[in-house]
Amino acid sequence: MILGRTERGTPPLEPVTLKILVAGGFGVGKTTLVGAVSEIKPLRTEEALTEAGRPVDDTSGVEAKHTTTVAMDFGRITLREDLTLYLFGTPGQERFWFMWDELSEGALGAVVLADTRRLEDCFAAVDYFERRAIPFLVGVNCFEGAARHPVDTVRQALDLDDGVPLLLCDARDRESVKDVLIGVVEHAMAQSAGRRHALAT
Repeated sequence: MILGRTERGTPPLEPVTLKILVAGGFGVGKTTLVGAVSEIKPLRTEEALTEAGRPVDDTSGVEAKHTTTVAMDFGRITLREDLTLYLFGTPGQERFWFMWDELSEGALGAVVLADTRRLEDCFAAVDYFERRAIPFLVGVNCFEGAARHPVDTVRQALDLDDGVPLLLCDARDRESVKDVLIGVVEHAMAQSAGRRHALAT
């Protein structure tokens, strides 16, 4: 089949849209990830960091960060002609976590971004998706200058189940981000198929 056409007698493909969350700690690269891969201009709800927020916003390791997401980031990517992903980046600070429940409604799965310099910042996101049985993948954002750790070491530090995929990525690189998104879709689909099989037996 040629892109944009169907073979004679073949019904046109029904488009499928899927919702994916991008979560993780403050300053881990969620806004960057959505912007790197979105085929539309991303919707961003960023505000400048203020002196009033310094006591509650831990900027250790991300001292150069001057803005923060206060509601969500939104982007869109078409992976193939019949499959489009809507990406929703969640706010990272604890005081905005009340929004996660709304954002996660109807989500197929999630990407939890991790920074090995501040690994504990993604614990809350891992716990959130585990408790709600939302399929997720951990993407370790490989920042410049950050120490590289073996995947197994990071997995052990996060206490991840063996079935949770963990990938190294660069949130600035479109192809790297696409690999992560394909990974979370495949993981979520496999989990869904496993549940259907279990119900049928």
